[in-house]
Amino acid sequence: MEFKEVPLTFTNNEIYFDNNSKFEVMMDWEDNLMSASAAYACSKGGDILEIGFGMGISATYIQQRNIRSHTICECHPDVIKKAKEWAKDKPNVTIVEGDWYQNISKLGQFDGLFFDTYNDPNLMYFSSSLPQLVKKGGVATWWNSREKAANAYRIDNVEYQEFKINPPKNSYFNHKSYFLPKWQH
Repeated sequence: MEFKEVPLTFTNNEIYFDNNSKFEVMMDWEDNLMSASAAYACSKGGDILEIGFGMGISATYIQQRNIRSHTICECHPDVIKKAKEWAKDKPNVTIVEGDWYQNISKLGQFDGLFFDTYNDPNLMYFSSSLPQLVKKGGVATWWNSREKAANAYRIDNVEYQEFKINPPKNSYFNHKSYFLPKWQH
């Protein structure tokens, strides 16, 4: 069963699913990391692409920036419902339903990109898709699940900003430092 077919549970501080044990998808302890990711993705202003909505934490921070448009691509039907509800009063937001890679020809180019997906079957295409998604001079960042400044996507010219963190025990990130990737096209 694909992730987008798994029913999700939403609470005030997390999204999770249960498959004979609890698997967190996102938690509110990430708030400061989502804020920093949004700040970098929006540092050029203009048009912003967010791939993965999650709890809407980064989306809310993106909306607080001086941007022209905000496109959100989300594949999970439960999260799409949350994203649509969140976007109702935001005229510069467009929700693209479905897999980002299957929709890549419809997306266009952006001044900033924030990529944060869960159990994404198309991660292997992320690095090669950056030039298609990000305008020259634009910027991109992504969720970095590594415990150090390690470039899992083999993208050239990435800088990292370290954040000291103390997440609660969870199923996806239990390190004491987070390294925010920063890439400019």
